[in-house]
Amino acid sequence: MTNSTMTNEIPLSASDNPQTITNPVSFHSVSNQPTEEVIDLRHYFLVFKKYLWRIASLAIVVTLLTAVIVLNITPVYRSTATLLIESQQNKAVSFAKVYGLDSNRKEYYLTQFEILKSRTITQTVIEKLNLKDHPDFIAKPSVVRAFINEVKQSLPFIPKKKAVMLSLIEQEQMELQALVSVFTERLTIKPVQTTQLVHISFESSDPKLAALVANTVGEVYIEQHLIGKMGITKKASGWLTTRLTDLRLRLDESEYKLQQYLESENLIDISGVLGLVSKELEQTSVQLVVARNEKNKLESIIRVIDEYGRDNLEVLQSIPDITSHRAIQDIKRTLVKSELKLSDVAGVYGPKHPKLIAAKAELTSVQQNLSLQVQRLVKGVQKELNTSKRNVQALDVELIRIKKVYREITAKEYEYRKLSREVETNRNIYDTFFSRAKETEVTSDFNSAVARFTDRAYKTINPIKPNKPLLVILAFIATFGLGLVIAFILDALNDTLKTASDIENKLSQRMLGLLPLVALKKNVALKVHYFFDEGADKFSESVRTLRTSFVLTQLDKASKVVEITSTVPGEGKTTTATNLAFSLAQVEKTILIDADMRKPSICKRFNIPLYHPGLSNLITGTEQFADCIYQDEKSGLTIMPCGQIPSNPLELLLSPKFAVILTHLKKSYDRIIIDTPPVQAVSDSLVIAQQSDAVIYVVKSDDTRIGAVQDGIGRLVNLNANIAGVVLNKVDIKKMASSDNYHGYYNDYTYGKEQES
Repeated sequence: MTNSTMTNEIPLSASDNPQTITNPVSFHSVSNQPTEEVIDLRHYFLVFKKYLWRIASLAIVVTLLTAVIVLNITPVYRSTATLLIESQQNKAVSFAKVYGLDSNRKEYYLTQFEILKSRTITQTVIEKLNLKDHPDFIAKPSVVRAFINEVKQSLPFIPKKKAVMLSLIEQEQMELQALVSVFTERLTIKPVQTTQLVHISFESSDPKLAALVANTVGEVYIEQHLIGKMGITKKASGWLTTRLTDLRLRLDESEYKLQQYLESENLIDISGVLGLVSKELEQTSVQLVVARNEKNKLESIIRVIDEYGRDNLEVLQSIPDITSHRAIQDIKRTLVKSELKLSDVAGVYGPKHPKLIAAKAELTSVQQNLSLQVQRLVKGVQKELNTSKRNVQALDVELIRIKKVYREITAKEYEYRKLSREVETNRNIYDTFFSRAKETEVTSDFNSAVARFTDRAYKTINPIKPNKPLLVILAFIATFGLGLVIAFILDALNDTLKTASDIENKLSQRMLGLLPLVALKKNVALKVHYFFDEGADKFSESVRTLRTSFVLTQLDKASKVVEITSTVPGEGKTTTATNLAFSLAQVEKTILIDADMRKPSICKRFNIPLYHPGLSNLITGTEQFADCIYQDEKSGLTIMPCGQIPSNPLELLLSPKFAVILTHLKKSYDRIIIDTPPVQAVSDSLVIAQQSDAVIYVVKSDDTRIGAVQDGIGRLVNLNANIAGVVLNKVDIKKMASSDNYHGYYNDYTYGKEQES
């Protein structure tokens, strides 16, 4: 066919091509449909099978390393001694207050537990057993620390610590403190709940040392308590002795003062003297009250007498205080008898009768006696009043005197009681201290321990750590688990396409077939005719399976022009196109066109000279069709290389001449396989897709990211390209043995070579 003939053909546009298959549903709309999340246990099982040997290898290696390390670890032994801390210590006498201990309180036991862990006991045990020379307490050189120090020294910008010069004593103290820290880490004090028991445990690489230290800690604790107790006793005894001397002097001094006071005041029994004075004061007060009442009474009588006159006998006789007098009452009774007698005689005798005269004379005599007695009584009342006044005055003076004496005696009693109280207080204090001193003297040589051993530590046979079998088993389990987790993480992070289900579920495309990964040496390319080699049965069969799948899916479409493309370079689209063309050439007349005008590779693969004319020359009209093709003798495949690399490949592909060329080729060839550039690299494949009957999309297994593939297929779908399906390239056959993801796409057996037609 000449160029002029081809140019006279009318190019078919994409809209006029009856074989262009339109897809009303865009790729993105299909892929973005929400799907329900389902946990695929089968998938996780396949991931486990996929990484099983690698995980197991890692676990075995780590386990072996762990076993080597564990075998070199020094075993650690633990010995435990049990102490019983006494809640009630045995005492010869009660002297607990001197020690300041209350063993009935919970804080007492907590205090003893802390004492057992104290630095004082720790240092004593270290010095007693000379532990600084034991291998467990000798600091071992740290490679990591030495490396860090070396790095710090080599880096000038890191500030250096100033060296501090320490004296020999300070260095020894620092070393001792370091030993104490190491010792404390190995020592365990564990009280037994609801008991008075406490376990003392120590860990060491030397079982004998572990038992010795545990027992020594308990012994030192008991010894220090006894030493402290004896020290307190001696200190208390000395202090009490000193205080007793002072108290004895103070007591003697207070007794001397009391005695001197009694002698100076001539006191024998001050309480008896005070009682007499008090009684005398009381009696004098009573007498004074009586005398004052009598005086007041006499004064009132004198006032009445003075008011009515001393000569008015009738009035005086009517004064109750006078008439109540016994002498007056006797005279009045005599007067009444005389009056009665006169009345009786006057009734019998005449006025001159001697009896009547005698009765009258007797009556007159009685009346005169009454007047005389009244006058005498009045005079007596005045004298009695004067006497009463003198008596009251005397009693007043006496009362004042007695009160003065009482005050003096009271003051003496106060001073006496003051001195007596001081004597009594000093005597009580002295007696108390004297009693405590005697108790201290008695208890000073009584050694009652605060605790005792119920079980002593003994040399153990089996170490507590490391549990070597357990560590090895745990290392294997942990490493295996970690490897499994890493495998699942890698699988989750791996968003590439690996299986047929990935193609169908994540791309919503048909999987046409797969091409296995061919093991090659480094920097060695796959031979172009590997399809025909004797040892390539598996590869050849996979290509034939791809051919069959494609042909069967395109029976009703008559897809002659087939574009082979991919997402990015390096996915094997050229290899797929070449081998698919080989397989089609065995049954149909096929031509392979290299439409990758930017980075062609067909010429290099078939050893075609780079200057050989090709597609670009045919489109531009500089060469004839016959000059632009190359016939591969081994496969019988017709090849149209790229030709001269143009500066404007996209414009050439958009040229109507390209469509005319394809139309002409359809008349001469059953299949036209076009190798195109990747979709993501340039737009050439999109232009060619509009002129193609079908597009085969090549994806490199376990390499190309799903997002990139989805984007590339989406761009083709948006142009209404007929995507026949996806080819999964470079599939690792070894993985297929443990997975049935490729079931139906690959057969491990071949039954003979297919005859060429």
